[in-house]
Amino acid sequence: MALSIESKCLHLENKSEERDDGKPACNHYGSVSFPIYQTATYAHPGVGQSTGFDYSRLQNPTREQVEKVVCQMEGGIDAFALSTGMAAITLLMELFAPGDHIIADSDLYGGSIRLFDNVSSKNGITFTRVNCATENLEKLITQKTKAIYIETPTNPMMNVTDIAATSALAKKHGLLLIVDNTFMSPYFQNPLALGADVVIHSGTKYLAGHNDTLAGFIVTNRSDIQEKLRFLIKTTGAGLSPFDSWLVLRGIKTLAVRMERAQENAAKIAHWLKTQKAVTRVIYPGLTDHPGHAIMKKQARGFGAMLTFQLESTEKALSILERVKLIQYAESLGGVETLITYPTTQTHADVPEEIRLKNGITPETLRLSVGIENADDLIKDLEQALA
Repeated sequence: MALSIESKCLHLENKSEERDDGKPACNHYGSVSFPIYQTATYAHPGVGQSTGFDYSRLQNPTREQVEKVVCQMEGGIDAFALSTGMAAITLLMELFAPGDHIIADSDLYGGSIRLFDNVSSKNGITFTRVNCATENLEKLITQKTKAIYIETPTNPMMNVTDIAATSALAKKHGLLLIVDNTFMSPYFQNPLALGADVVIHSGTKYLAGHNDTLAGFIVTNRSDIQEKLRFLIKTTGAGLSPFDSWLVLRGIKTLAVRMERAQENAAKIAHWLKTQKAVTRVIYPGLTDHPGHAIMKKQARGFGAMLTFQLESTEKALSILERVKLIQYAESLGGVETLITYPTTQTHADVPEEIRLKNGITPETLRLSVGIENADDLIKDLEQALA
């Protein structure tokens, strides 16, 4: 039976093994919550025989379950659960060799930029960073180009790239299209269905959803990439632990209701911020004046719960960070609690100042990850912080 995206958050569409009566062969004693298999190794039934699990660095039943759930939500053929979002991107970079060239969006999460500049570049991979939402990418492609790497919307300036159009360009030149889908989650956007080859998630964010664990995911719909990543994840050993896999499974169960509520709150706050004299710019794809609004309506089922706004002065921005009470001044995003972040000294602190400013990340810029609190309470908090 084909399930809706809401039901996929709680149930797998297909059971790998069924009894004659149609029920799962392995029912875990009827447990509704998938068990945590907190084991490092597994006993073999006999010589040359296996239960399907041999050692938890290779695979673990709880990790396998969360991979299956994320995989079906993104419409891939396989998913890989890793210890953090950065571990996922690091593993993905192992697909490339010295001399390979990647076109990457200039407005990415600062940790991704740090990895590319300090690790991937050291390993001989070169990058050209541009605004993938507006630039002509075809003129940047060389014989050494192997991939295009984008976030959409970007972090933190919320630039929106047309995934289908970028996919068509990538396929024309035999390139991989990699999309970081963290901001939207598979509930609102499915890049593989739009032509992407690989999707990345910081599972720490919306998938887990409670600011209580770290995780990362890679999803692909290509068997050649699947085979390489399965080898790499067992070789490098950064697979997600059983308990953290279970926490993400638990979080995904409420993904649909959390995303809907958080998006509703974000839209209300975005419209309210536009009425404030001290706010000079509100950047939220759900606003009709956002340059990527029409593309978002075409390629996503919503606009998400991330927004960025800029103040009339650095002093006003810093004052808000000091004065918020209900909203918490903290790194990260995608949890049930609303968080406010200062990209200049937090998420993008390692990005050179000239690059930050070129991308629009000024000292007056604040990023808001809107949670599921009462929207009026959040607006009142921002109102007193702005006073």
